[in-house]
Amino acid sequence: MFFYLSKIFWFFIQPINLAIFLLLAGLISVTIGRRRLAVTGSVLAFLILALSAWTSLGAMMLNPLEERFPKPPLPQKVDGIVVLGGGFEGAINLARGGYELSTSGDRMVETAILARRFPQAKVVVSGGNGSLFLEGEGDADTAPRLLVPLGVSADRLVLEDKSRNTYENAIFSRELVKPKPGETWLLVTSAFHMPRAKALFDKAGFPTVPWPVDYRTSGKEGVGMFRDNPADSLENTTMAIREWIGLLAYWLSGRIDQPFPAPGG
Repeated sequence: MFFYLSKIFWFFIQPINLAIFLLLAGLISVTIGRRRLAVTGSVLAFLILALSAWTSLGAMMLNPLEERFPKPPLPQKVDGIVVLGGGFEGAINLARGGYELSTSGDRMVETAILARRFPQAKVVVSGGNGSLFLEGEGDADTAPRLLVPLGVSADRLVLEDKSRNTYENAIFSRELVKPKPGETWLLVTSAFHMPRAKALFDKAGFPTVPWPVDYRTSGKEGVGMFRDNPADSLENTTMAIREWIGLLAYWLSGRIDQPFPAPGG
């Protein structure tokens, strides 16, 4: 139920969809003679789109998330690597049978590098199809087509293809690999996603070393306009809002212990 409610809520609240619904409400208000409501809806839609696409709002919201878990020194010994899904274009790969990377494809590139550096480490790819409306191939199904040609032998791969969200990533990955005390596992995901991911893995009883990748900010963000192209700015804002809402929802539901997890927390 949590999965479906979260997906439906996010469908309506993400900036681009919210702006569309407000514009639609404005058009309906015009047809029924409610001019004030029409103006209000149109102004709100404009503000949402303008702030999201033309300003540094998204980057400023992402930066605290990305800075929360700095990348640590690389351990001397690594027993396993867990990479979370989101690095592939699932719909395209389902149709074409390839391994097209998404904007979060750094997750898979870094995993291949780490796997070559630690040739004895197991590599867990955790990710099924987490979309409620779109068909797509899960990252666990796509990953072997990329990682094996890059030198990661198939017998090292542990493919977790059932999870639909980060909570299930943690639960199902732990059940598959049953990490032992004293083992070192790296957790690879986007830097902005690391606070929620690390907290969920800790809660699931799967100790990991956070290994953030896929940074979207320079760390020197400030208030400004037109500092990035509008499409990227809109994407940053969308991701930031989604992640902050996700942290709050997971905290309120008891799935993580802090609303903004920190190292050692």
